[in-house]
Amino acid sequence: MAEPEAPASPSVPNPAAERPGDPSGPTAPSAEVLSRPARVAVALAERLPDWAGSVRFRLTALYSLVLFALAAFLVAGLYAVLAARLGDERVYQTYQVTTVERVPGGVTLTPTEVRAEYRSVEALANERALGLLRSYSLTALVLLFFASMGVGWLVAGRVLAPIGRITGVAREIQATDLSRRIALGGPPDELRELADTFDAMLARLDGAFDTQQRFIQEASHELRNPLAVMRTNLEVALADPDADAAELRRVAELVGASAERMSTLVDDLLVYARLGAPARERGPVRLASLAADAAEELEATATERAIRLDVEDLGAPEVEGDALALRQAVANLLVNAVRLAPEGSTIWVRSGLDEGGAWVTVADEGPGIAPEDRPRVFERFWRGDKASARAQGRSGLGLAIVAQVAGDHGGTVHVDGNERGGSTFTLRFPAVDGSQEVPT
Repeated sequence: MAEPEAPASPSVPNPAAERPGDPSGPTAPSAEVLSRPARVAVALAERLPDWAGSVRFRLTALYSLVLFALAAFLVAGLYAVLAARLGDERVYQTYQVTTVERVPGGVTLTPTEVRAEYRSVEALANERALGLLRSYSLTALVLLFFASMGVGWLVAGRVLAPIGRITGVAREIQATDLSRRIALGGPPDELRELADTFDAMLARLDGAFDTQQRFIQEASHELRNPLAVMRTNLEVALADPDADAAELRRVAELVGASAERMSTLVDDLLVYARLGAPARERGPVRLASLAADAAEELEATATERAIRLDVEDLGAPEVEGDALALRQAVANLLVNAVRLAPEGSTIWVRSGLDEGGAWVTVADEGPGIAPEDRPRVFERFWRGDKASARAQGRSGLGLAIVAQVAGDHGGTVHVDGNERGGSTFTLRFPAVDGSQEVPT
């Protein structure tokens, strides 16, 4: 007698789903709303050991399952073919049977044909062979699965060993020591490429960290000098009870000059740090306009010293870059030239295009730079005449900023002497596509 079916459980409405205007929206499924199979799967995953969730175990399981499936498919195919070829062969034989029936007055003979069916000995042997094949195949598949798990575990460990080495080196690296490298050997495969990429990243980080450390040390040293001058002069003035107004005024002027120098240094440090930050949006920039704007800003300063600014555009094209950074670079070259040029001299500012790209030059009639010092003028905090540099409030970062801007834009900057005894600084950048034709 069939049992009555259990009534279907009534569905429970979801209030969150029925209220489309609910600002809270649907929440993550809790343990109460999960189906029974899902809860069982979650509970099983939480109870598994850590190694069961590793990539090595997953590779092993995948390898074993694929191998087991292929072997099972092959065995099943062979069994089906053999079963079809070794079918149950049967033998049939016909006999004639005479039935004797006793009747009054004698007997009646009735002949009848009987067909008998026999199974041959070969058919019985084939059936036994197929049964043994089935049993042995299942046993072999089970053994193959466990053997493939062991072999897969060893092979996966061998394949993932370089990743373990990369992980070990990454754990040993400290924030203050980036000199460690993986240096993975072996064939140039994907893991070798990963290790080489990681080493290259470490090299870049190491270089950036060293540069930052040197910059901090140099900046600290440069800031310490004006602070020391200010403190020393103030202490001397305060310790002298007989200091008159003239002495106090002299100390105030020294402190003011040191403060001005420190302010200039801090401004240049901020500019230098801003240039090292991620690049802002870039676009087409016309070098001739940058040079003209920078010269216009310095016109008043140059006029105070009777210096003439001669600006000429020789067909400079547009370049791709950060307009503010490029303007800062050109302005720094002009500021440097105005500071060093003698009174009553001329500064020539030219912009143009040649086979090497777009360029801007700033030439002055100043004291010039010795050939052996020219490669160093773009280093941070380098000053040719430290005494005069300190007196003029120079930070030693202006030309370093120019070099950084040029490098960030794929350009170059260099300095040469000129026939007037001064220096000629040349900024060169790749021109925007379509502007490579040299004007005639």
